[in-house]
Amino acid sequence: MKVRKSWTLLMAGSLALGLLAGCSGKTETASNEEKKGTSVIKIATQSPLSGGSATLGEAIKLGAQLALDQQKEKFKELGFELQLVPYDDQADPKKGVANAQLIGSDKAVLGVVGHLNSGVAIPSSEVYEKYDLTMVSPANTAVEVTERGLKSVNRIVGRDDSQGPAGAEYAVNTLGAKKIFIVQDKTAYGSGLAEAFKKGAEAAGAEVLGFEGITIGEKDFNGVLNQILSKKPDLVYFGGMYAEGGLLIKQAREKGIDIPFMGGDGMDSSTLVEIAGDAVKNTYITSVAGDSTKTEAGKKFIEDYKAAHNKNAESFSVYGYDSMGAVLKGLENAIKANGNKMPTRKQVQEAVRGVKDFEGALTKVSFDDKGDNEFAKIFIYKFTEAKYPPQFEGEVGN
Repeated sequence: MKVRKSWTLLMAGSLALGLLAGCSGKTETASNEEKKGTSVIKIATQSPLSGGSATLGEAIKLGAQLALDQQKEKFKELGFELQLVPYDDQADPKKGVANAQLIGSDKAVLGVVGHLNSGVAIPSSEVYEKYDLTMVSPANTAVEVTERGLKSVNRIVGRDDSQGPAGAEYAVNTLGAKKIFIVQDKTAYGSGLAEAFKKGAEAAGAEVLGFEGITIGEKDFNGVLNQILSKKPDLVYFGGMYAEGGLLIKQAREKGIDIPFMGGDGMDSSTLVEIAGDAVKNTYITSVAGDSTKTEAGKKFIEDYKAAHNKNAESFSVYGYDSMGAVLKGLENAIKANGNKMPTRKQVQEAVRGVKDFEGALTKVSFDDKGDNEFAKIFIYKFTEAKYPPQFEGEVGN
């Protein structure tokens, strides 16, 4: 009994010492962190990392990662540790909104780079707005994205009401298309772009012979292609992404439809070529993405991207990079304006919207009061062979 009691007392004493030691260790760790003055700031990305749009979604994430990694030391000197937290929105509005709720509830997140798909960005950004969480989009072109008066929403690329008419003007006046058949994927992006193209084509004097919808994930386009065959247009325009666009072009060529195809920036991907193969020849695209090889900064980005990720840059890789650059510029400004202390989300939101004349690797950025980039441009490319990137044809100011 006595031995038992002594053993109990000994154990209790050891436990007490252990707890004290544990507390002491915890305090020391916190003290060390305070001495270092480091606080974690997270920046989230939202883009499709799986599914049919993963090529461009991954490119956005990797471009953003590169920009953040290159600025870690600068922010460390200011007393902050930068971390990237990537989310897979699966090109699905419901998933994007669910992710946005998780991102918003993580108080360490002070900015978002995203999305690829306008149909995902629009509902997800409503959640960001609720949390005063700033978003900079590297790819969203739907007019509605910045027309809702949301203070959190910005984009560095052009809008469909610029891209659609630019493509229409080129199709009618340069390619001589007078009879056009339009196919679109019934998403906010695809249908919005197709509508803008239709309006521009009709204004330029072309006749639109058909305006048909297909479904994301569809594999057999025999029905719509038979309509195209019967209507005999000069050109087919597709509003949608590269997965469906590549199959549509491939199946059209197999049916003997050899007229030019045209699409928007959703087709600006190396995977379009992988899907369509040689059939991609005589396809034109308008894109909000410029050619990185045209500037020294762009060339350096391509080299750095390949070195960091062991893969070639895609069209929107540099826009993920420049979007992250704009977020971090606003964040840096907010930190300095706040006496080098951790800023609030509201302060970061206001500082990002206030970014002016930011020089990215490819894009100059100044946000207007809606969050649109005053320096955005539309670029026109042509596939003359089964090779990516396509041949540059020209550019149009936003």
